[in-house]
Amino acid sequence: MPRKKTRAAPVPALLDALADAYPDAKCGLDFRSPLQLLIATILSAQCTDKRVNIVTPALFGRFPTAESFAKARLADIEKMIRTTGLFRNKAKNIQVCCKVLVERYGGKVPQSLGELVHLPGVGRKTANVVLGDAFGQPGITVDTHCGRVSRRLGLTTHTDAVKVEHDLMRQLPTAEWTPYSHRIIAHGRQVCHARKPDCEHCPLDRLCPKVGVITSPAGKKTP
Repeated sequence: MPRKKTRAAPVPALLDALADAYPDAKCGLDFRSPLQLLIATILSAQCTDKRVNIVTPALFGRFPTAESFAKARLADIEKMIRTTGLFRNKAKNIQVCCKVLVERYGGKVPQSLGELVHLPGVGRKTANVVLGDAFGQPGITVDTHCGRVSRRLGLTTHTDAVKVEHDLMRQLPTAEWTPYSHRIIAHGRQVCHARKPDCEHCPLDRLCPKVGVITSPAGKKTP
């Protein structure tokens, strides 16, 4: 059975260890503008970054601006993003989002969290990706990897993404919000897997309180 939580990983040492282990960690989505990153992040829902990066060059070549997305035939967008999954809903959100960008922001992507989260199809996760990677504004991106690993490190007990984000914001220096997001996501993908974390080769092993790292005898995954 997993051991009870006794402590959280010390934040300064944790940040240093992550920086040493993943010095080049960055956003996995290819983009050349805030608009491209916004669209790519919408497409990445329940889809791999690799698949999104296969789709977006042709998509952005066909629709280079918010105006072009807003005026496109919805069926044309759907066809080009079909392989990313949930393509009908994503296409609708992308088009309506771009219409709002054109009508309210002159086709530009706004640079505040409050404005971003009011765009169709954009939640806090997507907004923080755009803020951190397109505009250089600190933001914590809580995806499944960030949430899972942060819980195992004892930095939060929550499963709700917004509550996880707020817990991390309270503990991490603001300047580390975006780097932490990239590095903890890389760690979750490469080492701290959901079912079988590779604790033997974990660069954070000496810092980790081992909260919920193992699978229970009943075969149920722990957080």
